[in-house]
Formats: sequence, C-alpha cells, structure tokens
Amino acid sequence: MHSLKNVKILYIEDDAFIRESAVEYLSYYSDYVYEAVDGADGYEKYQKLAPDIIISDIKMPKLNGLELIKKIRKIDEQTQIIIITAHADTAFLLQAVELKLIKYLIKPVSESKLLPILKESIEYIDSETSNILTLSDGYKYDLLNKSLFENENYIKLNKKELLFFDLCARNTNRAVSYAEFETQVWENEMSEYALSSLVKSLRSKLPLDILENISGTGYKLKISC
Repeated sequence: MHSLKNVKILYIEDDAFIRESAVEYLSYYSDYVYEAVDGADGYEKYQKLAPDIIISDIKMPKLNGLELIKKIRKIDEQTQIIIITAHADTAFLLQAVELKLIKYLIKPVSESKLLPILKESIEYIDSETSNILTLSDGYKYDLLNKSLFENENYIKLNKKELLFFDLCARNTNRAVSYAEFETQVWENEMSEYALSSLVKSLRSKLPLDILENISGTGYKLKISC
C-alpha cells in the first residue's frame, strides 16, 4: 500500500520560483520529490527515476507538457500524471482523456486543491486502474475530471445530469438506489416526474440502452468489458 511518504513525485516547471515553492511544499508530504526545469529535462528525469506521479506545467520550452506526456504514454500508461494549465477548453479536455491524465488543475494551484489529487493518484497506483471509464460506441467518461466524450465530441451535462451519471459511473458493479439519487442528486426533494425527466434527457445523450432501470431498485450503468 502506497502512502505519500514513499511515493516518488517529479515536478516539472520552467519558472524557478514556482518550481522551488512547489518542491518545498511537496517535500512535507513525500520523502522522494524531484524537479525538472523543462519538458526535455523532465523526460530525462522520468527515464532515470521512474516516478509514481508526475506534475507538469503545460507550457514549457524545448518540450511542452502535452508533447512530454505523449512520449511517456507510448511506453507507460501507469504513471499518474497531473497537468497544470492556465485554462482548459474542450480540446484540452479531450486530450486529457486520450492521454489518461489523472487530473488537470487550473492555475493558480493551491495546496488545498493539490493534496486531495495526490491522494487520489495513490488510489489509482494501488488499484492499477484508470480514471477513464470506457462505455460503448466511442463514449468515454473521465471520472476525476467529470468529463463525458463521444469520440472527439464533448457531451455537456447539466448539474443534476452530471451528479446522476457520475454516481452511476462510480458504482458500475451495482445498481444505484432511488434513495441514493434522492439524497445525492436532489437533496431529499426528488419527485417521480423529476427523476423520469432527468433520465429521459440523459438517455438522449448516451449510447442506446446503456442506462438500465433495475425494477424496484434504481439504475445501473453498463460498461464495456
């Protein structure tokens, strides 16, 4: 079982002040924190150190963050990668899914945002699973970034649709009960009409028959094997 203390973290950032501050902060939690000054240096350190987690800025000289990750993903899908970016648009979200990023964070990155992501990364190291859930017909769902795609198209879900779908996506081994939907999606104010309307709307955005109604119990999401 990994803990932050024994996990190797590689932090890649060309801004010296930001890099030094981040390394100092991360060193409070891990005994194995390393740094790289740009993408090219980061790839060399990755090959030499075999880190468990990589945290990288996206815009860097010599080799930018996405180019670096593409090189790594050609040979390694297990290393957990966190990207730091100034903004995230739909194209970036799609690349995050394709490159199996554990998480992207929008600048400025606070300690309160980074620490939970590091802990989530450890869970994926230990389970050897991906945060990308493959559905069917080209649909994929990024569990950590809560982004749904159909091939190259980002599928926008409203707040309640996302809460409902995310709850199903995190519990694919069972049916999610009506009581869970009522408390976690509607905050104890769910009506039969509201549930029916949401499911109808959600199904119109998903592959056919992927959202299964388990009579008397709730709903279950079918995923690809």
